Amino acid sequence: MQTIENTDAFKALIEDIKSNTKGYREPLAFGICRVDLGQLNVEKTLQATYPLINWDENFGSAAIFVRALEEQGVLVDFTKSEAVYTINLEFLRACLAAFTPYSDEAFGDAHKNIQVVSALYAQIINSGSLEGEFKVTFIFDDAPLESAEASYLKLYAISQAKVPLRDINLNGAFGALPNVAWSQGQPIELDYLREFEIELKLSNEYPHIDFVDKFPRFLQHIIPQDNTRILDTSKVRFGAQLAAGTTVMPGASYINFNAGTTGSVMVEGRISSSAIVGDGSDIGGGASILGVLSGTDGNPISVGKNCLLGANSTCGIPLGDGCIIDAGIAILEGTKIGIYPAELKKIMEVNTNANMTGEIFKGKQLSNFSGLHFRQNSMTGEVTASRSTREVKLNADLH
Repeated sequence: MQTIENTDAFKALIEDIKSNTKGYREPLAFGICRVDLGQLNVEKTLQATYPLINWDENFGSAAIFVRALEEQGVLVDFTKSEAVYTINLEFLRACLAAFTPYSDEAFGDAHKNIQVVSALYAQIINSGSLEGEFKVTFIFDDAPLESAEASYLKLYAISQAKVPLRDINLNGAFGALPNVAWSQGQPIELDYLREFEIELKLSNEYPHIDFVDKFPRFLQHIIPQDNTRILDTSKVRFGAQLAAGTTVMPGASYINFNAGTTGSVMVEGRISSSAIVGDGSDIGGGASILGVLSGTDGNPISVGKNCLLGANSTCGIPLGDGCIIDAGIAILEGTKIGIYPAELKKIMEVNTNANMTGEIFKGKQLSNFSGLHFRQNSMTGEVTASRSTREVKLNADLH
């Protein structure tokens, strides 16, 4: 690619690429990644690390990447929902030639794609690279996932809050991601450990295995906000989304992928897959918010703002704002809940769109209600709901 001298020439190049590249369409997402390849199957991607992802943005850079691939004899297949291609030094040189008008401005938060290309070019010049170690990934449609590289790109998009929770298609990720052993952040094929177990153990080179999973941990890939605290790296899975001010304590806490918080939240319990917790809420020690595969009949659960889930409680229905579930109580879709007439009137005053009569309700009927306080009568065992009169307020100094 010829060196582009000014911004007008750059814009003309972008238009030329879009107009004259067969089937061209702008990607939903794209990025350059370094991949960890299998120890036995050297063509198998175990992990993809993206220094930068682009989500519905920076289409000029995407066009340059497409043209740079084309000049290496690689034609991007725009008919597919995703595409992954190995890149080399010539690809990077072509990109840098095109990015010349902006190269002096590429620092700080400006022109991040140029920074990635420039840094990778310098790294390969100085240290070399392995065959197939660096790739560029394009996602054209929000379709079921087919590759590990595209799966990681989408997980980055969630964890970096480029997209809202539960907003993109993650079907296929479990099939695309290999189950591997993780040692100090590096993935290792289980078949490799089995095949060389004797040699590795006799030579005292058998790795310390931290865990075995398809997903790495959140902190292996994501830098959290300054006021976000994660006291145990094992407690948050990559693909979770933590809003600024979230605190994840050690012990019984856990946040799964495609789950997380939308504001300052204290997490001492479990936020299962697809569950979302609102600002100012407190998930008490050992409390559990059920995921879509654990008893909610496929309905994802959201917990509203300023809610409190007491220690060892279970939340199996969506909650509105200002709700409390007392310690040790399970509120599921089928749980029978008594509400006395005077309390029902107070509850209806808060939930003006509801029109309910009676004294016994199933948990599902109270889904998304605000201002509920779930209790259990210690004498009779009856679970009741009343109008919550307590304000759930987190300690601002901790968040």
